[in-house]
Order: sequence, then structure tokens, then C-alpha cells
Amino acid sequence: MPRSDPIRDNTDNNDTENNPRNGPIGSIEGQEGHVYSLATKNGLLYIGAESKNIRVWKDLTELTRFKSNSGFVKSIVVYKNQIFSGHQDGKIRIWKVSNKDPRVYKRAGTLPALKEVFKRSVKPSNYVEVRRRRTALWIEHSDAVSCLSLDEDQGLLYSGSWDRTVKIWRISDLKCLESINAHDDAVNSIAVTVTGVGLVFTGSADGSVKVWKREIHRRRTIHTLSQTLLKQDFAITALVTAGEDEGGGGATVYSGSSDGSVNFWEIGDEKVVKFAGVLKRHKLAVLCLAAAGKSLFSGGADKTVVVWRREGRIHTCAAVLTGHVGPVKCLAVAEYSGGRGRRWVVYSGGLDRSVKVWSASETAAEDRNRTVVVSPRHWRVSAEAEIDGGRWF
Repeated sequence: MPRSDPIRDNTDNNDTENNPRNGPIGSIEGQEGHVYSLATKNGLLYIGAESKNIRVWKDLTELTRFKSNSGFVKSIVVYKNQIFSGHQDGKIRIWKVSNKDPRVYKRAGTLPALKEVFKRSVKPSNYVEVRRRRTALWIEHSDAVSCLSLDEDQGLLYSGSWDRTVKIWRISDLKCLESINAHDDAVNSIAVTVTGVGLVFTGSADGSVKVWKREIHRRRTIHTLSQTLLKQDFAITALVTAGEDEGGGGATVYSGSSDGSVNFWEIGDEKVVKFAGVLKRHKLAVLCLAAAGKSLFSGGADKTVVVWRREGRIHTCAAVLTGHVGPVKCLAVAEYSGGRGRRWVVYSGGLDRSVKVWSASETAAEDRNRTVVVSPRHWRVSAEAEIDGGRWF
């Protein structure tokens, strides 16, 4: 199997095991085009890019890869032993790992399933207008699948598309339960609440963030618009939800915008979502967000990954990680199981055909208000600089 050629930095005692700081671990270079999507689970990293290959890595070594019929893998999510990938051609493909060989992934289906397409194509009422003088089945996306999100408790998969719709799929039988005409422009991101309160958030190029309330009546799932949190001139490019933190803050939803800001709202009682603040550290568009424990991570078109430490409404910029030579398009986070304190391994995929691997600690007080600058050529810590305005309310 091909390997990456990461250069590990030990000059500043920056190894993950002994010194829990925010900084680089390694780099996976030479991807087949721009990296658009990442997912991590059970120690494996899944990488989706411009090519038709979805690559699987473990410990900075490529374990295997599996090939799709379509390139531009826009989104990846993992549910138990299934991998769902969203593509430029409007399809969602399903993969399963072999029980005999963990390096073998087999195609298990496509959403919508072919039999469902045939079944519904008979009735004219199942067709909707998707463009001028063009119709399609309501269970089909007519443009790129830009985002996927899971509600594992309910066994539901949410897909958003540039066709402006959000579709809800029941994983057990792969049926499309509902299609929502959610926005006036492309849907760029979907986030499901981690606390099980039954709220789904969607963000769009039309500049809005919407809240959808999920209700289940017998076997029927219905989503209704509950709130519009934001309506602005700048596109919404990323969403993520985070659970309650130790600083007294409740569940929170964050949105990244093309103006470089991150707005956030607290989810209160009675499923009411209230504005809580805005974070400003990126110089260009925020393209991706990830949350884990007391940490929030944002990646941007300014080629940086910002590490935020959150305590209630107070957010501190703990570090700015710089190593990409192109915009940071996607993030994935896994908990590091060894060593002292709670730490995370953060993967960032860029439009520079690389995936960077970082260590992030919730207890590294010495990282507060500093920037970690990494040379792209040698992947080594080259300088540190103070940053201003570390706190935002």
C-alpha cells in the first residue's frame, strides 16, 4: 500500500504522548485532487476528493481505497459498518466493509435505490419541477449532494444538495421519508442536535440558517420550519452542533459564513434557539467546523485552522494552526486515547491536495493566545506569535 511521508516534529518536544499541546503530528500528501470531505471512526480516516477513490488511512498509513462511479466526493459519514458518500452527480452511495478482510469495501447500494426509482416513476404525481422545463422524482437529488448528517438515535440520514432541498432517509430500509424545499439557494450544510431534542439545522448559500423541528407520527416523519436564525448577505458555508459544556453552557449550534465569522446560538428549553455570540478570527470565509468536548475547530479559506476553547458563552482562541497552502475545506476529529488529559486528533483537508494531522488539548494552558505557524515545506514549528482579541462573547 502507498504511504504518506509525514515529517514528525520533535524539536519542541511536541509529541502527542508526552506534551499535550496544540500543534502538528503529520501530513498526508499527494491526494488525488482537492480534498472535499473527511470522516473518522474506530481509528480509521476516510478521505474524499476530486477522484473516484475514497481512501482509508490508519496511523498515517493508507490501509485501502475503494472506487466509485463518480468523483468529487462532497461528503462522507459513517454509521456502524456502513459508509455513506455524497457525490457531485447527485447520488448517495453506500459501502460496507468485508467481515473477512478489513481492507475490502463493497458497494451495498445507492440512494435512492433503483427499485424505489422504478416503483415511483409510474405515477406522474411523484415528479416535481427541479429546473425550468425539467422534472425529476421527488426522492432524487437533481444536483450535487453537498452535505450529509446522521441522527444515529433515530436511524435517519439527512442529505442536502445544491438543488436547494433536504431529504430524509430511513437507514433501516433505505427509503426516502421526506423531501423539504428548504432554501432559496444551494444547501451547504446540515447539523443534527446531539442532545436528542429533535432539531435539525440547515445552512444555505442564500445566507440563512433555519431550524427544523422533527415529529414522528407512527411510522411517518415530518419536519416543520421552527425558526430562521439568520438571514444575511453572506453565504452560510458550515454548521456544527455541540453538547453541553462544563462551563455551564447548554447545547450550541455554530454557523460559519463566507465573511469569515462564526455565529453561535444556545438551544434552550422548549426547543427555543437563542443567539449567543459571534467569533471572528478568520480573515476569509469559514469553510468547515467541527466540535469535540470543550473545543471548537474552524477551518477557512485563509488556510488556517483555529482552535477555540469554549466555556459557556466565553470562547477563547487557543491556537491558530497554519500549515496548509490552500483553503481548508473539511475537518474531522477523534479522541486521543493515551496520555494525560483529554486530547483530540484533528484532521484537516485542504484544496492543496493534503490532509494535515494535528494534536489539540483541552488542558494546554500554555497555548492560550498563541499562533502555531508551520512551514508547509518541512512541516516543522517555525515561529510563535501573539494574537489579539482572544476572547469573544
